[in-house]
Order: sequence, then C-alpha cells, then structure tokens
Amino acid sequence: MIRSELLQQLLQESPDLRGEEVERVVDVFFDEIGRRLAEGGRVELRGFGAFSTRERDSRKGRNPRTGDTVEVPAKRVPYFKPGKEMRQRLNP
Repeated sequence: MIRSELLQQLLQESPDLRGEEVERVVDVFFDEIGRRLAEGGRVELRGFGAFSTRERDSRKGRNPRTGDTVEVPAKRVPYFKPGKEMRQRLNP
C-alpha cells in the first residue's frame, strides 16, 4: 500500500472528514514518528509494533560499478519490531 492508497482508504472509512483533514492527520502521524526516531526515541503502537533505531558500525563496502573498496560510515537506521497481534495475523 502506498501513501495515496492509505489516504483513499481513510477517506472511505471516514466520510465525515475532508480530504485535506485526512491528509493532515497522516502527515502529522508520520512526521511525529520520524521526529521521535531522529531524537533517538521509540514509538510503540500497541497491537501493531514498535519503531526504534539501531546503530550500524562503520564497515568496508564495495562499489558495485567499479569494484573499489569504500569506507561506509557508522550510522543509525530505523528498525521495526512487529507486535504480538501483528505476528499472529501474519502467522495464524
């Protein structure tokens, strides 16, 4: 599902809201998750899962075009851990 499909689904399920209102809610929702992760925090949605970040160490990589070795710097990456209910939905 892409963002536009999500907006359409929410509009169908909430006919009393205007499209701009639904879009604003979705924007705030994702912006807040991103802001919290950027601060190093965690976002937990009960029954769905938890978003957090993990540290990746620096490492040596390879440029696939040239084959040259390149240094990949350490970085933080987003991580999602599904909740118990989500795992049960996926594996009944």
